[in-house]
Amino acid sequence: MHNKLLITSFLILVTSVSFSQITKKKDTLKTEEITVEKPYAPTISDAFKVRSNPNIENETKNLAKEKVNYSIFSVPVASTFSPSKGKVQSIARGPKERLYENYISAGYGNFNSPFLDAFMHFGDKKSNDFGIFLNHLSSQGGIKDVLLDDNFSDSKIDVYFKQFDRDYSWQINAGTQLKKQNYYGLPNDISYNDTFIASLNEEQIYKTVYGGGKINFEDSFFQGSTVEIVNFSDDYNSNELRFMAKPKLEFPISSEKINGEFLIDLVAGRFKQSYEIPNDVNYSFLNLGFSPNLEIVRENFTLNLGAKLYYVNDLEHKNTDYFAYPNVTTSFKMIDEILTVVAGVTGDLEQNTYKSFADENPFVSPTLDIQQTDKQYSVYFGTKGKLASNIGYHFKVSHTSEKNKPFFIQNQTKTDGTILVENAFEAGNSFGVVYDNLKTLGFFGEITIDASKEFNFTGTLNYSNHEPETLLEAWNSPTMTATISADYQNKDWFAGAKLFYNGETEDFVIPYGFASENGEIFTNESYMDLNLNGGYIFSDRLTVFAKINNALGEKYHRFLNYQVQTLQILAGLTYKFDL
Repeated sequence: MHNKLLITSFLILVTSVSFSQITKKKDTLKTEEITVEKPYAPTISDAFKVRSNPNIENETKNLAKEKVNYSIFSVPVASTFSPSKGKVQSIARGPKERLYENYISAGYGNFNSPFLDAFMHFGDKKSNDFGIFLNHLSSQGGIKDVLLDDNFSDSKIDVYFKQFDRDYSWQINAGTQLKKQNYYGLPNDISYNDTFIASLNEEQIYKTVYGGGKINFEDSFFQGSTVEIVNFSDDYNSNELRFMAKPKLEFPISSEKINGEFLIDLVAGRFKQSYEIPNDVNYSFLNLGFSPNLEIVRENFTLNLGAKLYYVNDLEHKNTDYFAYPNVTTSFKMIDEILTVVAGVTGDLEQNTYKSFADENPFVSPTLDIQQTDKQYSVYFGTKGKLASNIGYHFKVSHTSEKNKPFFIQNQTKTDGTILVENAFEAGNSFGVVYDNLKTLGFFGEITIDASKEFNFTGTLNYSNHEPETLLEAWNSPTMTATISADYQNKDWFAGAKLFYNGETEDFVIPYGFASENGEIFTNESYMDLNLNGGYIFSDRLTVFAKINNALGEKYHRFLNYQVQTLQILAGLTYKFDL
């Protein structure tokens, strides 16, 4: 309607203009402007609703969904926007300590005691490693009122080579040890003349040469094996050879594991004389063993079910025997980290050797009777855990039954101080070995305190009530031993202290010319030995240290007539480096 009105107005305007132009010359009237105004009143047509719906059901069912593919044309757009980088707030730290893998320690002490300890190695860390250990400690002696030379020395060298592969690794090693001890412990109740003293050569030198190796496999039922061969000899033409091999197997069964260790142990030795008569003493044993074990591990419970089986052939006396021992241990956590109960029944066959006796008591004579010890059983029950977050404890009581338990006993002297002896160890200054069946009721206790990261404390106590079957006493076996140790270390220095307590021991002494039944029991008094150590760390490479042994200056006897050195002070330097 609006459009029609516009068109009509336009036509009227055009007609008026055209007419006025045609009659312009004849028109004598003045021009006038006429304005026509009319209000615009639009109207809305009536809307009507379609009352019928189109039927499109069939058509929409047959229409397939059209697949639409979209694609864009990607054009890289250069951007000059550079966001500001954030900065991580660092924590102030001190300089990181560098760890060196090689070291040399050297020192010197009173009693003319040089000391050397060193370790050096090199190789590819991922595939192989070769290393060497060196150790030496000696002393020129100087114990007062000792008639014979009391000097000693101990030198060791050990080399090894390791090879690492993805599925297995192996190692070989070899070494030697030269240990010098003197039979200086002459009885105090005998007067010796100068001729007798001058005739004695109190020196004894123990020589050890050994070699061996081990191999370990990953993800295999054959876990690996260790092999070792040791030759031990002395200055009296004694010689002992020992060969040991220990293969290991492991088989998984469900969530548990059965493992077993085999043992091949061959010992053969000879002494050139016995103590009573100058005849050779030979011994040799072949031990074949097998130790199966089933380990059951649960959240709060662990159980090991095992046994130890041995076949023994006494090659010297042509006797064979069989032994079987229990090997059952268990632990149960009653209160996590606070109370754990432990118990077990174990046993074993112990092969005694000349080397093991000489390591424990270097003043034994090279005339020993070497036998095996049948440790029938050891039953124990105990608890361990924590009394507080930094205080741990471990207590245990046990009962042990052993057959052929060895005890050191002083050899009867063969001189009255004037009669010369053929060997220096025959003057009542050496020890032999006797055997007896033994039952022992024992108690063990330990307390550990971690006061801080720098300081810790440990105390242990061992009590043993020995009941030998035929011997009067368990010779040279203390009833009680205890240790107390404390260590402190910070960035720049360290210090430590260790106090040993050894209870009384008894020995049986047969005077010169007397029968064995007329011997006397002598008592070695109990003693305490305080050892101190400390040092200052100048740098990652250099440390100065000092050690004080027998700081209380006690003149105690470790074995009858064998007084130890009193106050011993040693100081030195440790230098670390890389090759």
